[in-house]
Amino acid sequence: MANYRIAVFASGEGSNFQSLVDAVRNGGLDASVDLLVCDKPSARVVQRAQDAGVDCHLFTPKNYASREAYEAEIVEVLESKKIDLVVLAGYMRLLTSVVVDRYAGRLINIHPSLLPAFAGKDAIGQALEYGVKVTGVTVHFVDGGMDTGPIIAQHPVPILPEDTAESISRSIHAAEQQLYPEVVSWFAQGLVQLDGRQVTVQKTV
Repeated sequence: MANYRIAVFASGEGSNFQSLVDAVRNGGLDASVDLLVCDKPSARVVQRAQDAGVDCHLFTPKNYASREAYEAEIVEVLESKKIDLVVLAGYMRLLTSVVVDRYAGRLINIHPSLLPAFAGKDAIGQALEYGVKVTGVTVHFVDGGMDTGPIIAQHPVPILPEDTAESISRSIHAAEQQLYPEVVSWFAQGLVQLDGRQVTVQKTV
């Protein structure tokens, strides 16, 4: 079992979670997916985690007095498992400083646009409405804002005249599933350096 430990936060289908699990299995990612954190116990990603033998921390937010309360519990679980990197993969809740500050520089997200364009919800719809010819995906550090953290990597996705929201979504998902395991692998190898808003990735020989 690899020594670099990853926790994935997800709320839905779990396609990016699966891409990370698959990358570990096929040797493309020298790390271990040790934990799934999910705020929707009935989400498909939970079954994916169970099938992969990944421990799950499931919670229902309305059962807690505040976001800070359930995040404090999450941090306890992360620390007990000695998690090195927290990977947000379709986690549909903004994090508070309880998690963001504790894992600063070790907390990343993937967003379906070329940030800083089209941050927030419905990024694909925003891109279509604006009429851009290229969109894409961005992996970035998480800070206190919405999709505002330093950018680590981006992958462009062209928008063709015949494209629909559904076809663009498929292309975006394919790009995400290629880029996210690669970026997580950079972290596992210690290649990512953060200086203010500038992120550099050392090249392997």
